[in-house]
Amino acid sequence: MKNKPLAFQEIEWWTVTFVFLITVLVNILSTGNIHQPYNYGPAAGNFAKVIIPIILFVVFYLMHRVLIPRYRQDSRKGPFIGYSLLIFLVSYVLVTLVAASTGIIQPPFTPFYFTIMALYLSYLVWVLMIKQVFLPPKMNDYLTYNLLRLCSIFFFVILLLFQFDFLVSQDISVALALFLPASILVILYNYFLIYRKRLRGKKRAALWFNILLILIFPGFLLFAGLMDQEAVLVFLGLGTGLVIQLVALPLSDLAFEKYFGMKDKIENLSHQVDRGSADLRFLKSQINPHFLFNALNTLYGAALMENAEKTSDGIQKLGDMMRFMLHENQLDKIPLRREIEYLRNYLDLQMLRFKKEDNLEISIKLNEEHCEGTIAPMLLIPFVENAFKHGISTKNKSWIRINLRCLTGSVHLDVVNSLHPPKALKDPTDESGIGLDNVRKRLQVLYPDRHDLTIVSNDTEHFVHFSVQID
Repeated sequence: MKNKPLAFQEIEWWTVTFVFLITVLVNILSTGNIHQPYNYGPAAGNFAKVIIPIILFVVFYLMHRVLIPRYRQDSRKGPFIGYSLLIFLVSYVLVTLVAASTGIIQPPFTPFYFTIMALYLSYLVWVLMIKQVFLPPKMNDYLTYNLLRLCSIFFFVILLLFQFDFLVSQDISVALALFLPASILVILYNYFLIYRKRLRGKKRAALWFNILLILIFPGFLLFAGLMDQEAVLVFLGLGTGLVIQLVALPLSDLAFEKYFGMKDKIENLSHQVDRGSADLRFLKSQINPHFLFNALNTLYGAALMENAEKTSDGIQKLGDMMRFMLHENQLDKIPLRREIEYLRNYLDLQMLRFKKEDNLEISIKLNEEHCEGTIAPMLLIPFVENAFKHGISTKNKSWIRINLRCLTGSVHLDVVNSLHPPKALKDPTDESGIGLDNVRKRLQVLYPDRHDLTIVSNDTEHFVHFSVQID
């Protein structure tokens, strides 16, 4: 209602179709005379009351479902004006012949036809005006426009019905004028005061509001009929109460359930799409070729200078990391210990790279006690990788402090690293890595209201506190 305009072309079409069907069916079944400006027989009158609405409905269909949509697509004014004039001319001749043959009008003029066309054109002009005034960006949202246009449809339809009481029974006009607003009020009353309270477990309050609904209108008619001894009011009150309880409320409840069920399905599908996109982007960005090449170069240098045992251990850790990224990263949840094992392998390889850096101080505390349960993969490593990415300088004193601990049902990670001016960052790995925006998006999708992420920076230091409730 607020975020986009309603499908008014469909609403207008089905509203007019509903009114047309009601009018034609009532006129077909009607056997008596209604108020007429001219005297003509019942058979001829009923024939005109059926044929003329059919002609007008065909005109509406050709204009509203064919010509206007086609004009919006190709914007060709010539064919649009030509076909519109042809439709109006042919329909005018047909309506005039039917009306004249049944004595409704005196040929060659048909005033009510021009009144109908004037109302239709007035509605189109009015719609263009409210589009210019009430659509964004002039308004903050579409709520005002949608409500105003819905009211406009109702007003013009009722105005049309009351203008042509010789074609449409006044009973139909009055019934529709009362039925539509009353139905909307009953539906809104049911949603806010009965359905939602029942949904929240307040069944007693919902029952009392239901009783109050019966007393408001059906009860009033029933009481008035009994007091005045009017059987019509009594039957009207009973009928209205039965329709509300047996038709309006059950159908509106069913519509609410279908709507919210479809809304939940759409939200779930949207979350799944967002999650899949975030996981795919994360996987692509996680495989950092610079880091892999630097790690392999480090291992190669270690193979030349040290024994094979250390080199094989490093190669094994790197293989475990690559296997984790390519296979377990595809899973929705993995054991928390596997996530910590991946983090430990990453840190071991980074220590191989930087253990001889005199200006670098690294403190690592990984307390795996109580680290049980499952977690989405690749949630811890971004903050650690970001610390190595931005916290190391080959010239200035640097530090990285990592502290991971587990409590029952949660994981807590604190990462502190030094910061350096951009010109002091010479490591090529600084040009790529994991974006924290991507991490936040994954957390919002995977752990809404179940995580805490605090990031604070100053000129010399970057601090991250991350905690998440796990399964």
